[in-house]
Amino acid sequence: MGSFDERVADGLAAIRAGGRWRELRPSQLAQAGRIGRDGQGLIDFSSNDYLGLALHPRLAERAADWGHAYGTGAGASRLVTGTNAAHLAIEARVAAFKGTEAALLFASGWQANAAVIPALLAAAPGAAVFTDRLVHASIHAGLSGVRQHRFRHNDLAHLSELLDRHGAAAPARVILVESVYSMDGDRADLPALATLAAAHDAVLIVDEAHATGVLGPGGAGLCHGVPGIALVMGTFSKALGSFGAYVACSALLRDWLVNTCSGFIFTTAPPPPLLGAIDAALDLVPGMTAERTHLANLADRLRAGLAVRGFDTAGSTTQIVPAIIGTEADTLALSARLAGAGMLAAAIRPPTVPAGTSRLRIALRAGHDIADVDRLLEALG
Repeated sequence: MGSFDERVADGLAAIRAGGRWRELRPSQLAQAGRIGRDGQGLIDFSSNDYLGLALHPRLAERAADWGHAYGTGAGASRLVTGTNAAHLAIEARVAAFKGTEAALLFASGWQANAAVIPALLAAAPGAAVFTDRLVHASIHAGLSGVRQHRFRHNDLAHLSELLDRHGAAAPARVILVESVYSMDGDRADLPALATLAAAHDAVLIVDEAHATGVLGPGGAGLCHGVPGIALVMGTFSKALGSFGAYVACSALLRDWLVNTCSGFIFTTAPPPPLLGAIDAALDLVPGMTAERTHLANLADRLRAGLAVRGFDTAGSTTQIVPAIIGTEADTLALSARLAGAGMLAAAIRPPTVPAGTSRLRIALRAGHDIADVDRLLEALG
């Protein structure tokens, strides 16, 4: 038997041989939809800073102001001494933004899903769990050790069949989906899902990370105004330009999570400077209608151009537009060619996406203009 390091080295060699090697590369977001990497300025088609708020001066200023006022750290977990009045104020703002009774802050979207889902399932032992086949890895982490009934992507007829087959005898039923799927850029039919969930007395949980700020009334997301959704998870790290996550739900579920969710109970509270940045973003986002319209128009233009060139865009209807290539090698080669032409379009490969669907995941930013999209299309042929 080899040493542990030898086993790790063998595993890394297999990853490299399969075209799935990954490494950390320093980058710096810039204005106008640009990014700096390897000493080069590139048009950025890979970041999730959809509205350009990560570089907005108001977020930086309020983060600094709240850091000076409240300190750079919370000092403890929320249930010890880590809850500042600012935490409660931000949670109230998030709940109002999302149209729910309550909200709760978490360290990241991944942590929120991984921690909240098992806490919710603990309230209903033996629940039958139904997930879309393309839900995020963090949802699978939250369901570790739980049997999932996985329905074909956005196929509600298949979900209905699975609910009939596996849900009727269960003590409870839980459905987990995303409102916007992060690798395909398509949307779930949330009103239909909510109707189906109600018909089967199921709990509907929605990951809204890539819709928050960009879609829905005032950027409040696609869940806003849809009755029958029990809990929504979203992030501040994408369109809202900073870091962290939230869940929006009833006061009853909020209290359950405060008392049972280990990822909330045993984690140091978010620091005040981060809360300041979130507060500023919540001021700005509802009024960014022009930026949201601009993003939608750019995405329409990009999808039309990709279709003419024969690229499959996986049903995208949002600011995330995939160009599916197929193999890892071909996708890496195309990404490298675009980088040489001054554009960053990251190659997304398995296991992030299913085998045979490696792609360029093109993420648009409000700082892009039509010329940027046209330049990308021209480079793609």
